[in-house]
Amino acid sequence: MGGLQIEVDPAEVGFDPARLARIDRHFARYVDEKKLAGWQFTVARRGKLAHVSAYGQRDLEAGLPVEPDTLWRIYSMTKPITSVAAMMLYEEGGFELTDPLYRYIPSFRDVRVFAGGSDVSYATVPATEPIRIWHLLSHTAGLTYGFMRNHPVDAIYRARGFEWGSPRGADLAAICDIFASMPLLFNPGSEWGYSVATDVLGRLVEVVSGQRLDEFFASRVLQPLGMTDTAFWAGPQDAQRLAVLYNRSPEDGSLVKLDAMGNAALREPKYLSGGGGLVSTAADYNRFTQMLLDRPDSPAGELDGVRLLSPRTVRYMASNHLPGGADLQTFGRPLYAETTYAGIGFGLGFAVVVNPVAAKSLGSAGEFHWGGAASTAFWVDPAEQLTVTFFTQLMPSSAYPIRSQLRQLVYQALVD
Repeated sequence: MGGLQIEVDPAEVGFDPARLARIDRHFARYVDEKKLAGWQFTVARRGKLAHVSAYGQRDLEAGLPVEPDTLWRIYSMTKPITSVAAMMLYEEGGFELTDPLYRYIPSFRDVRVFAGGSDVSYATVPATEPIRIWHLLSHTAGLTYGFMRNHPVDAIYRARGFEWGSPRGADLAAICDIFASMPLLFNPGSEWGYSVATDVLGRLVEVVSGQRLDEFFASRVLQPLGMTDTAFWAGPQDAQRLAVLYNRSPEDGSLVKLDAMGNAALREPKYLSGGGGLVSTAADYNRFTQMLLDRPDSPAGELDGVRLLSPRTVRYMASNHLPGGADLQTFGRPLYAETTYAGIGFGLGFAVVVNPVAAKSLGSAGEFHWGGAASTAFWVDPAEQLTVTFFTQLMPSSAYPIRSQLRQLVYQALVD
């Protein structure tokens, strides 16, 4: 499949081929029942692709199939890439994880915390401590998302132009200053809350590196890893490869094109969103997961002779950084995120499985993962030397239990 060729007999790396075929059949039904337009996924073990599959259409209306080089909006699967970029600068001494954010972005010096009221009339109090860089990486900064719709601060974000978009004409630096001007949901470090923190982290990358985020990604991460199809937009020459974005009709659940949001990926953005701005291919993102994996031929942080991070740094990022080893169920707000909460901790850029039994998952302790708003997903399981990626384009990602079903189907096929 063009950069996605099977590299090893599944049986040689512990998979039962007949059981792997269950995955294809299961998700083919999603397309046949018109729940998804199409999908693509990869399963690799010990650094080798053991199963690659695709089914359905990238554009239902035009009758265009999913192809090996189909481009997908990966939305929040951008976050791990931004987190890797930041930790590369950390390894170079660019900052310390405990540094106050205002040292690099001065508008965050005097942040305040929501203390009651509504979105139009509210009280705030000074934060008990500054936002620190590790708060951004671990989503404990007190920032939020406008699309949450659970708190007056979410509505404040929406009123400033942040729901599934951003104020027209504002760049990353200006956007971060707006974030800094709005109240925090909670004091930094006191809770976990999914948020725009990784967008702010992208601005930190710019400040510390002296490069625009797209330039840093291209020169330091994407080109070195051979991720030549990953970028902040799909240019005119690639527009036909970009899958259509869909959501479900509230009337009958049928698939409806979401062009108002989806077409943003066809224009060069002013705002470079490190939290959700990239488009990519299955081949490219598989390479990113291989870099993160401890493989037989190379410790984590390296791929094909190119090392981005030390193995120790990758392991540190994939450790649970929530205080006291807590999971998201006890330390997080039970709101929207790209993971389940029970038995799941959070590291520096990834959710981390701390207790598979509590998570009701066949996965392994230490597995780390994330997903995107259009139902994309990936995970890396160091214990099993396993990586999985899944791509489709359905908003929201909570529409169907795709991720949990994908896990149970992948792990039941592992028989060694």
